Amino acid sequence: MCVYALVEGLALLDLDISPYSGDVFHETPLVIYFFHFLVDYAEITFMCTCGLNNAVVALFILSTIRGSALLSAIFLALATYQSIYPVTLCVPALLYLMQRLYIPVNVWRSGFWLYTLQYLFMFLGSLLVLVGLSFFLLNTWDFLPAVYGFILSVPDLTPNIGLFWYFFAEMFDHFRLFFLCVFQINVFFYTAPLSIKLKDHPVFLIFMQIAVIAIFKSYPTVGDLSLYLAFLPVWNHLYRCKDTHTHTHTHTHVLKHTHTHVLKHTHTHTLKHTHTS
Repeated sequence: MCVYALVEGLALLDLDISPYSGDVFHETPLVIYFFHFLVDYAEITFMCTCGLNNAVVALFILSTIRGSALLSAIFLALATYQSIYPVTLCVPALLYLMQRLYIPVNVWRSGFWLYTLQYLFMFLGSLLVLVGLSFFLLNTWDFLPAVYGFILSVPDLTPNIGLFWYFFAEMFDHFRLFFLCVFQINVFFYTAPLSIKLKDHPVFLIFMQIAVIAIFKSYPTVGDLSLYLAFLPVWNHLYRCKDTHTHTHTHTHVLKHTHTHVLKHTHTHTLKHTHTS
């Protein structure tokens, strides 16, 4: 979200007017109150929610890798509360936590469903608390269509680095709803096949889901790209393996060539010696 939208939201909040009464501010209530607190009680030089969202996702990943199911569910709920799309990270988080606890990923096992329900209960409970707290702060449900409706319906077609704005700017309104559903479902559609294919590599699945979200979300920013690009060094060992494989293949080829040359030379020398004799 740009700084101008946040400034307008803060100005409306100072006047005891709902920040969603205009058509500019579309962040969650907890974010506006968080920045309002910073403006009142701290010196800040920037106001950008992208870094805050990335920090929440990073804390979710850290909590998951450390095996804390409760913190993982809380931070995932906070990330989902901010922009809906991170809900797809629930699947890789569950796969990793089950793998860590040696719980087999088998739909016919009761242990699988028991742990899944426990995690979903913590996640949904945290999400309901956040939504309830938002209503308590504003005493209105206006933030639901203003935040989540804005994300899903994509009314703002200001040019950005995403796919939505150009496609829908050139489209007839008659087809808008159909293609809006098609575009939005992309973020969630890839979760199932990727989870099946990468169920043994849940950390890499988290990385892939973050990349899919950054590509297909309705209002992406450069900060969304920086989040998954920052995780690329985690798999630098794959590049070393590729280089090692290449060097091994080259070395084997040279040995084969040398061996063939030696055999050929030896055979020629033997024939010459026989002929001379």
